[in-house]
Amino acid sequence: MKNRRFNFLSRLTDDSLLWRLLSESLPEHKGKYGAAIFAMVLVAGTTALSAWIMGEIVDAMTDSDNTSRVYMVAAGVFLIFAAKGFASFAQTVLMARAGNRIVAEKQTLLFKRLLRQGIGFFNTTESSDLLLRVTQSAQMARNVIDVVVTGFIRDSLTLFGLVAVMFYQQPILSLISLVVGPAAVLGVRMILTKVRAIMAQEMAGLAEIIKVVQETSTGARVIKTLALEDLMQNRMAKAVREVEKRSNKMVRLESATSPLMDSLTGAAIASIVILSSTSIAGQAAGSAGQLMSFVTAFLMAYEPAKRLSRMRVTIEGGMIGVRMMYSLLDMPLTLIEAPDAKELATGPGEVTLENVSFGYVDGPSVIKNLSLTFEAGKTTALVGPSGGGKSTVLNLLLRLYDPVEGVVRIDGSDIRQATFASLRKKIAFVGQDTFLFSNTVIGNLRVARPDATDAEIIEAARVAHAHDFIESLPKGYQTQIGENGAFLSGGQRQRLSITRAVLRRAPILLLDEATSALDSQSEAYIRDALERVSLGVTTVVIAHRFATIMNADKICYLEAGQVTEQGSLKELLAMNGAFKKLYDAQFREES
Repeated sequence: MKNRRFNFLSRLTDDSLLWRLLSESLPEHKGKYGAAIFAMVLVAGTTALSAWIMGEIVDAMTDSDNTSRVYMVAAGVFLIFAAKGFASFAQTVLMARAGNRIVAEKQTLLFKRLLRQGIGFFNTTESSDLLLRVTQSAQMARNVIDVVVTGFIRDSLTLFGLVAVMFYQQPILSLISLVVGPAAVLGVRMILTKVRAIMAQEMAGLAEIIKVVQETSTGARVIKTLALEDLMQNRMAKAVREVEKRSNKMVRLESATSPLMDSLTGAAIASIVILSSTSIAGQAAGSAGQLMSFVTAFLMAYEPAKRLSRMRVTIEGGMIGVRMMYSLLDMPLTLIEAPDAKELATGPGEVTLENVSFGYVDGPSVIKNLSLTFEAGKTTALVGPSGGGKSTVLNLLLRLYDPVEGVVRIDGSDIRQATFASLRKKIAFVGQDTFLFSNTVIGNLRVARPDATDAEIIEAARVAHAHDFIESLPKGYQTQIGENGAFLSGGQRQRLSITRAVLRRAPILLLDEATSALDSQSEAYIRDALERVSLGVTTVVIAHRFATIMNADKICYLEAGQVTEQGSLKELLAMNGAFKKLYDAQFREES
């Protein structure tokens, strides 16, 4: 599935993606790039002038009696090199600022796009892949822009200026020296055929390294208890070796232009040295100053020519990152807010599912033509075997997914026509898998309601029986709890999650095994707290413990995506059906 997701841009050519990148980025920063290009023109011009003035230097030195000429040449040399230095400084700073801004903007766009994706997208996409795309692809796109701008402006103009000086001083020798160009182009074209595949493999290797590090961090306990250190070390060593191997190949290919250009340039210089000592086509080789200026221009043209010859190789490698970036930016959203979405109206909080069917990507149907009503202000418990569709019902109520068929309504309104913000504001959720940010305790609680006062947060913590353990922490509510609450126990993390639900004050409360990580005493406290919180609130609870469901107003037994039995506890036991068997097997001893 993942390959299908991220390969749909492969039909686009690199040239079209490159044009898109440039047309999006350059106009947005035309001020900085315009100034940088002006500086590059100055660099190119002063570089050509520095080659030209070498001839004047030699001629002035051979005519040392003409002091005014010597002073003028000396002043010219100083002005040319000073102007080149300041222009180079301006070009570097302006390009860096524009490039850093582009990286920041692209990473912001990528992350914004991720936030707009639905849960289904994250279920089918590895986090290491996303991390690589957000961190690396924007930087590679910036590098491509830098190479294109400096190559086509600074290096091209510099080379043009130096070639002009060469022809001005020695036209015949210049024609002979141009044999280097076609030979270099042929050599670079051969190199390009291998760059793309190697770069793509290198990026895949980097993703594997990130994946191993993530799994080691999040699964440290499992790795330690199962003694998997050697396995993880071998995985990392293999990934590192593969990246190292491909990096070496890339360096070798990128550097292959150097011996190519050096050899061709050396042959051209040797030929020029021989020919300059003779008359060519009946013409004299020229004055010493002219010859010196020509040789200087020719030698100085070597570096921009080499950069230009390597430019296509560098761009080809960077386009891997550009493709990665645009494949993520252009990925269709798996869940979309309606263009004319409206806020949900204030209401009692009745929730209904009308003929709802749903199945996860590439999987069988989990819910089939389900119609169910969760009465406003009352508690409905969902029970049944694993895989029956209980958690999926909550996912649909939260609109983490849209049903394939049917409608989910809150107070009569189709939630697909509601804004995400108003829908989320209506619902508080506590799941069995709690997630906490790497922040303080109070920072984690305030995300439920940013405008809550400290007093309101503390009161919510008291209701959730979390205040006492929070106060016992080293810095109380200001204690840093680590990544995903690493410094807390499972029960403490879950009580913080319940505190967030209490603080949210939503008219609909969804509980998915909310007390699964608590001991019996803590569960009794939380159950009492939840009873108070759910008073007058539409509550949907999934539970496998009798104490959690015994006071529910209605119990629904879900199996294979269908409600086969529903009613009060007494009514379901009287049916002597599937719920009664579950009760006898799981709940009787507990009750």
